[in-house]
Amino acid sequence: MTPVPLRHADPVTPRRDADPAAAARHSRPVAPRRGADLVTPRHDPAAPHSDPDPAASRPPGPGAGRSADPVSAADLLARVRACTPVSRGRYRTDQGSRATVPVCGTRDAVFWKADMDIDCDGRPGRHCNARTDPHFSASTAFARSDGRPLSAEKLPYVVVPAPSAVWNYRSDGVRGGSVAAVVYRDRVRYAVVGDTGPGGIIGEASYAAAESLGIDPDPRAGGAPSGVTYIVFKDSAVTPVEDHEAAVAKGKRLAREFVNGDG
Repeated sequence: MTPVPLRHADPVTPRRDADPAAAARHSRPVAPRRGADLVTPRHDPAAPHSDPDPAASRPPGPGAGRSADPVSAADLLARVRACTPVSRGRYRTDQGSRATVPVCGTRDAVFWKADMDIDCDGRPGRHCNARTDPHFSASTAFARSDGRPLSAEKLPYVVVPAPSAVWNYRSDGVRGGSVAAVVYRDRVRYAVVGDTGPGGIIGEASYAAAESLGIDPDPRAGGAPSGVTYIVFKDSAVTPVEDHEAAVAKGKRLAREFVNGDG
């Protein structure tokens, strides 16, 4: 197994060194339901397939139209149908699997299509702790505004690979707190970049992110074997990183601009 590179200091939020537990998550046996390789606020697992849009309850104003509608999964998937690679190679979804996943890019975003492993790291809670997750780590690469680790079971966040010769997320305007749209089947959920994983593996998100998408969040046997699209908007940021409502509001706006734009 390739050693996990150390995580480097980030100018925006405190980081931790690469944790061997992150690599261990990807070397464990793959459960029948899944395959698999950095965000803040709370989610509602019972929410409908599309995030509620406060604007939907207001009378339409002048010029109202499709641009005021929530961006759908189909809208985003159509926008990322073609791939212009920004990575110098491809990633594995699990330790020992073939490297098949490139990181693609446009003027406004980077994206990849992979599986979803469950990141249960950070502040321990009822669902994420050393008893529920044999690879649990009490730290995350990016921290809350008070310096404490993020909570994987409360904050929807995505994981990006640690910088390597394959791809350095910083070179494409991605950092802790960057806004992401995650698409699974007909659902779109918004999150932040909250943690880093092994340098050669991709496809991971927090317990809360998985649960909001209707994916089994069990860190031992949950996740999704394929069909998850991660879109991270370049040069975006939520401050503080744990403000999930701000991430959702900014994510909806950036997703609409992304779908309507040409970059």
